[in-house]
Amino acid sequence: MNLLFTRHGETDWNVQKRIQGSTDTDLNENGRMQAVRLARQLETNRIRPERIFTSPLKRACQTARIVSEKLNTECIVRDGLEEINFGLWEGLTWTQVEEQYPEEFTAWYENRRYQKTPMGESYQDLLDRLLPSLRSLVEEEAEAVGSGSSSHSIVLVTHSAVIMSLMAYLNNTPFNQMVSHYKLNNTGIVQIKGERLLT
Repeated sequence: MNLLFTRHGETDWNVQKRIQGSTDTDLNENGRMQAVRLARQLETNRIRPERIFTSPLKRACQTARIVSEKLNTECIVRDGLEEINFGLWEGLTWTQVEEQYPEEFTAWYENRRYQKTPMGESYQDLLDRLLPSLRSLVEEEAEAVGSGSSSHSIVLVTHSAVIMSLMAYLNNTPFNQMVSHYKLNNTGIVQIKGERLLT
């Protein structure tokens, strides 16, 4: 089973370099066009996903719905795919975080897998809700399609930290290196075999 993880389209906060996290922002016009281009890219590569699953946050849902309409594919909201909650840092730029929360930022930066942000989550908290959701999804999809599951493709519209954390976890990459290794542009795609989530 092929899992195609994609990051949502662009928002105004992306342009402004503000931390979004769990804040429920909308796509901007460029983000909507990126979603249209994502659908075209999937079509061009002859990828016809059986279903599209999306984070509950609006920027992901809006991206997923544009793609699903273009591809005439079912779109399903899936809990567990939502972005990390950055707590009190949401709405700030990273420069502002360093200025306003210097001690907390240093503690988080040095141990970001397990260190929570003020009133927020750690990356391990994110994984603790993401991995069970993905494993049950893979099992459900495999059961639904039976022996044809090896060629089965699904798209998951989610968020930057979700994809980076998952890749770091699966590849045993130190979490302080995940941005340099796995950062995705808006509507970028990462492909993962579903079987990797079950081992």
